[in-house]
Amino acid sequence: MSEPYLLNTDARPEDGQGEIMIIDDDDLFRESLEQNLRDAGYDVTSFSDGETALMALSSGQGCDLILLDWRMPNMNGIEVLRRLRVSHNNTPVIFLTVLSEQIYEEAALHGGAVDFVEKSRSFAILGRRISLILEGVKGQARESGADKAGEEQASERYGLLMVDEAGHRVLWRDRQINLTINEFKIVVALARQGGKDFSYREIYDVVRGEGFAAGQGHLGYRQNVRTFIKRIRQKFRETDPEFEHIENFPGYGYRWRRGDG
Repeated sequence: MSEPYLLNTDARPEDGQGEIMIIDDDDLFRESLEQNLRDAGYDVTSFSDGETALMALSSGQGCDLILLDWRMPNMNGIEVLRRLRVSHNNTPVIFLTVLSEQIYEEAALHGGAVDFVEKSRSFAILGRRISLILEGVKGQARESGADKAGEEQASERYGLLMVDEAGHRVLWRDRQINLTINEFKIVVALARQGGKDFSYREIYDVVRGEGFAAGQGHLGYRQNVRTFIKRIRQKFRETDPEFEHIENFPGYGYRWRRGDG
């Protein structure tokens, strides 16, 4: 059984921060986490298994973020995530797990999760990551409510790439590429400064915020960035098999190639 989070009373956000769903079969951990989140100003619903949670979501229950356990009986977390995405539910998902091996983190990111946090981490760390993700979601919701003129002003074109900030969309050769929130942030950051070499650390900071560590060792974030870039390239190449605009700078990072060719 994993250790429950200790109550955290420091720097709590204001009420009304968002609705969070917890899916975890560990009763003690789930109840402790739920209490921490409520104390931090979030509305919380929780489920002890994936099947029940999916039924609730399919029947119309909504949330802004899902905290998902990996190891659960009958249906594990990665299968829950797969079914969410197949049903076109793009709610951001953070995996909370005792599985620290890098292979699990890579699988979660490949499956469309936005983050992967070990249950041994403090609630302060989890709370900060939740805040960063929900700030992005709320920002996109505000933009999507703008009028048509505002949407046109928010659109930017970089050669064959069109970025629609208001709709949180990117189009390549006028065809939409379905990116996650973090993938969208990476593509926009690279494209806006086409030709600039971005280090692994700079790209990681785009999606996680400065100072977060992940993976094994002090350079573990590099593998996370490689996983993000691999997934982004795959999605673009599903539309354009000749897509080569994200270039690797060996040992340093990546750049977005300028021009259309």
